[in-house]
Parts: sequence; C-alpha cells; structure tokens
Amino acid sequence: MPEDSSGSSGAASADTPVAELVQRATEQITRLVRDELTMARAEMTAKGKRAGMGAGLLGGGAMLGFYGVGAVVAAAVLTLGAFMPDALAALIVAVILFIAAAVAARRGKKQVTKAMPATPTATRDSVQADIETIRGAAGRRRP
Repeated sequence: MPEDSSGSSGAASADTPVAELVQRATEQITRLVRDELTMARAEMTAKGKRAGMGAGLLGGGAMLGFYGVGAVVAAAVLTLGAFMPDALAALIVAVILFIAAAVAARRGKKQVTKAMPATPTATRDSVQADIETIRGAAGRRRP
C-alpha cells in the first residue's frame, strides 16, 4: 500500500513494462536482422559456388571445342595429304570432342542459370514475411 500513497512510484512501475517491452523489441529486431544477414551470406555463398562450378564447366566445354577444331584441322590435313584411314580416325575423334564440348557447355549453362539471379531470394522472402508479420501484429494492437 505504501506504493499507492506515492504517486511517483506508481508512475515508475507503469513506465517500467513499456521500457522493458521497448528493450525486448530492440533486442529481437537486432537478433532478427543479424539472423537475416547470416542467412543472406549463406545463400550468396551457395550461389557463388554454383556459379563458379558452372563457369568452370563452360570453360571446359570451350576448351574441348577448341580441341575439336584442332582435330578437324588435323583431319583436313590428313585428308588432303593422302587419302588414308587416318583421316577417318581424326574425324571420329573430332566428333567425339564436339559432343563432349556440347555436353559440358550445356551442363555449365544450366548451373549458371540456377545460380541466377544473384540476389538472396530466400532471404528476401523471409524478410518480406517478417515485415508482414510485424505489420499484422501492429495492426491488431491499434485501438
């Protein structure tokens, strides 16, 4: 009862829960932002790895294509030099290299396409959901 007789004690106790709620909200928002940044970092790391793998496969496909051109040139030289079965062998090797180049390039392009867009879409969606949750909670508390 002594608290009731003192008007300042009642005012301080009424302010304490609001201050505590503000402090909790600040801590939760800080934790939420840190968690979202951690999630964005992890997502961008995964996309970077996928894009790197795709670029490597594209480079490998280009190199195999270059070797295919070399084999076609060698086949043309052998064909023009003498009509021998060696030319046919060189053409077969060239076809195999071109097929391998096409397969590697297609896989590389698929990997790069999966990695794009280079924005952390899962994190963006999570942040949007957080914003909607906060707006919904704020709307319910309004008198």
